[in-house]
Amino acid sequence: GPFLTNFMWINISLAVFNLIPAFPMDGGRVLRAALALRMPYARATEVAARLGQAIALVFGLLGLLFNPMLVLIALFVWMGAQHESSLVQLRSALAGLPVQNAMITDFRVVGRRDPLSRAVELTLAGFQQDFPVVEDHRAVGVLTRADLVRGLAEAGKTAPVEDFMHRDFGTAQPDEMLERALSRFGQQEPATIVVSTDHEVLGIVTPENIGELVMFETAVRQGRRTPRQPIRSGEALRRSAR
Repeated sequence: GPFLTNFMWINISLAVFNLIPAFPMDGGRVLRAALALRMPYARATEVAARLGQAIALVFGLLGLLFNPMLVLIALFVWMGAQHESSLVQLRSALAGLPVQNAMITDFRVVGRRDPLSRAVELTLAGFQQDFPVVEDHRAVGVLTRADLVRGLAEAGKTAPVEDFMHRDFGTAQPDEMLERALSRFGQQEPATIVVSTDHEVLGIVTPENIGELVMFETAVRQGRRTPRQPIRSGEALRRSAR
């Protein structure tokens, strides 16, 4: 009957759509697997993601001309390609790096019985927003900027830090692999990870610092792939004359 015919065509359309060589469809993953036979996995993902975004642009233009539904599909494909590329870029940049490579070593701590005014002073004196709360050289909590603002609003500057700190927080060893540490605490609040040993707090890892590390590592790897252009003789003479 008509219902079964329509149902069959819907399934065929979905199967064909899933084979489009763009993330997050299976066709994009098949394309990446094929490209990965000839180039590094991260590079294959980047190429497949760019192709997916090009396809998304085509869908978007067709949607503006013929069917607005294609615009929504274009957004879905574009965002899927961007997410997959960013995720693989992050994993590639962090692969093989220990936590200490991303650790901030110039940091400040507060005591659990310190007044919130102490955290205010440290915040205004620098760029740090989250503070390890330390007792006997060991971390017992983390006070975030949101915690600090909430504490000031509810209890004022004289309230002790321990009343508003996070007692459940992420910790990592300095030689632990960064990717593993982030997989354990990536969705946890607070986002700041305290790096410590059994005897002392060594540093902190923040999302902002992770972002900077990924940016630098990606730039270094792209520089390795791009050959340096030879200096022309005229440029060499001008440089030597300076």
